[in-house]
Amino acid sequence: MTTDLLLDRARQLWVELAVKPVQFSSPNGVNVAVSPGSRLCPTLWTGIVVLGDAGIITVPSDQIAELMAGPARKLSHAELVDADRLREVLPVLDVLGPASLFYLDRADFQPVRARAAVEDVPGDDDGLAGLLARVGEEDAGESGLENITSPACVLRDGDDLVAAAGYRAWPQSVAHLSVLVAPDCRGRGLARTVASAAVARALDAGLLPQWRARPHPSRRVALALGFRELGAQLSVRVGDDDPHGQVR
Repeated sequence: MTTDLLLDRARQLWVELAVKPVQFSSPNGVNVAVSPGSRLCPTLWTGIVVLGDAGIITVPSDQIAELMAGPARKLSHAELVDADRLREVLPVLDVLGPASLFYLDRADFQPVRARAAVEDVPGDDDGLAGLLARVGEEDAGESGLENITSPACVLRDGDDLVAAAGYRAWPQSVAHLSVLVAPDCRGRGLARTVASAAVARALDAGLLPQWRARPHPSRRVALALGFRELGAQLSVRVGDDDPHGQVR
């Protein structure tokens, strides 16, 4: 699959998640849609997704749309997913991200030959719950492993489950990957091993694997498996008043 086709599939996903009609093309900057029910971001937040040389923005109200109009028209795509730059021109109250967005074509997949047996366990497995508790609330939430709809591909060290990966089924036949490794077992290639098994399962099901990465180690794993970085996502909570009045 060419990069253009991969981009098209990825964009179709985010257009659907925007809920209200919006497209990844505009002669005057990035398109903004008022969509209180947008799934690009948390409720009442502003969601920004850039893929390739185009982007989309969803906002919760007409007032926020007015605030976003200048930045959407004047800022570059890189600036739109730069939280510090947005803070210079908008009353940003809170931020999630940015996160890089990676996608994988089957022809590019670089599977890992596991040195240990990778098992399948259901998403409600007690060992998986134990791993989530072991890593702490922040890492568990960042991984998204609690929300997978596939079985989990796991590795054990004795009786302890130390690494797991799976995916959540998203719209447009997308498999959103989640990976988690116990803190004291990181740096041993376990993430790559379990992620490879989960990606293979997604590809065999005819799904498009999606990898959303913030920490650098997560990016390394995605690239090692053959994923291509196609863009980025940022969510911001914006106040009603623009303290600057214009894009600088």
